Amino acid sequence: MRGRGISILSLALPVLAGIAYLALTGAPQSYALMNALAVLLASAAVLFLPGIESEQARRVLVVALITGLFVPLASGPYVNGIARWLPLGGFILHSGALLFPAITVLAARDEDYAPPILLAALLAASLQPDAALGLAVMLAAVGLYNATRDWRLVPVAGIAFFASMVAGLRGELPAQPHVERILVHLAMTMPLAAFALALVLLASFFMMAHAIAAPKPVRHALAGSLFGFSLAALVSNYPSVLIGYGAAPILGYGLALALARQTSSG
Repeated sequence: MRGRGISILSLALPVLAGIAYLALTGAPQSYALMNALAVLLASAAVLFLPGIESEQARRVLVVALITGLFVPLASGPYVNGIARWLPLGGFILHSGALLFPAITVLAARDEDYAPPILLAALLAASLQPDAALGLAVMLAAVGLYNATRDWRLVPVAGIAFFASMVAGLRGELPAQPHVERILVHLAMTMPLAAFALALVLLASFFMMAHAIAAPKPVRHALAGSLFGFSLAALVSNYPSVLIGYGAAPILGYGLALALARQTSSG
């Protein structure tokens, strides 16, 4: 139970800080309520989702999640030729932030197929295009290499770096208030608040990398993906995951943390 508590803390800490930011900056009340509901659902996933012991079942799941990354290309919606969102009911969720954290965990648990799993996610990022997903793939590969020293991850990281640069040139949209580039915009008006929010996000990164109950490759890859998404939000108009408005990354990292602690195998 202690391990699950640390996993929940690593997720809830930046989300709760983000909710405080939303209230402080006058965001619509529905934004804070949506993030609060998402973190409750994500925490429930960490606590109650059943374990996946079978390697075959984990591979079936990762194929399903990777397929989900390509769904926006068929379903839309398209905005200026960009399709990176999943329409689910009345909600539009960022597919990379929702699905890639769990893909990262499953890749880290599959030594044989980790590089092709990450490359498949990178292909989706290139087609959407989505530089944030590309950077998340790159730094997940870096984190996984740091833990395993698997040389095959080096070209994956290099390819992801160049693919992210290309996607960034092709796929930038105007920044959405309270969603994207939060730390950059907040630093211009409330630098101390921006610094505090950055520290909380950094604490989440270190908890994922070193404190959650999961094997080292899983911890480092998952933390790398968080760093990649966060880096994208600093350098371009991409969602500030966990601290900004948006249920997709909260649910995505909740599922990933649930998968990360489920078994010691893989």
